[in-house]
Amino acid sequence: MGEKDIISIIEQDKWMTNILHAAKQLALPDWWICAGFVRAKVWDSIHDFSERTILPDVDVVYFDPNNLSEITEKRIEKQLYEWDPHVPWSVKNEARMHHINGVEPYKSSIDAISKFPETATAIGVKMSGDDNIVLASPCGIKDLVNLKVKPTQFFKENKNLLPLYQQRVEEKNWQSIWSRLLVYSY
Repeated sequence: MGEKDIISIIEQDKWMTNILHAAKQLALPDWWICAGFVRAKVWDSIHDFSERTILPDVDVVYFDPNNLSEITEKRIEKQLYEWDPHVPWSVKNEARMHHINGVEPYKSSIDAISKFPETATAIGVKMSGDDNIVLASPCGIKDLVNLKVKPTQFFKENKNLLPLYQQRVEEKNWQSIWSRLLVYSY
């Protein structure tokens, strides 16, 4: 499975494309829908699941250094809930998230995504101006499509973050859903 295949399986999923259209309508700067939204779809596809795995949230990220208000994020979430109250929306401005995560400021949404805990989670999609799906994979897709859960380079380089990675993979217990995953411990 390659990047075009990932885009294709998302294009064929009406639920996902509706979500992408909704996020696009917000016209947020440097926006992406990332993490489990893409990861779960890929893993479901590889595992030949006939039904989508339920997501705990749909992560919409954007990058706006001119407005770091969490209130703005909640207002955007409210807009999305009004559009579809059945989607578990989560909206974060990555221009402020370095404060929450205790790291150096991110340069963009893609930079922030590259610093997510797992390589398989460090992936995002959005709808372009001409309604094409665009994929961002700053850590590549190799681990994702090969069902490997490993820490991103950022987490490997910052050894103090590895316990967070380990805690996440234990709490998420993804292998209970996708049995063919290989989860690396550090």
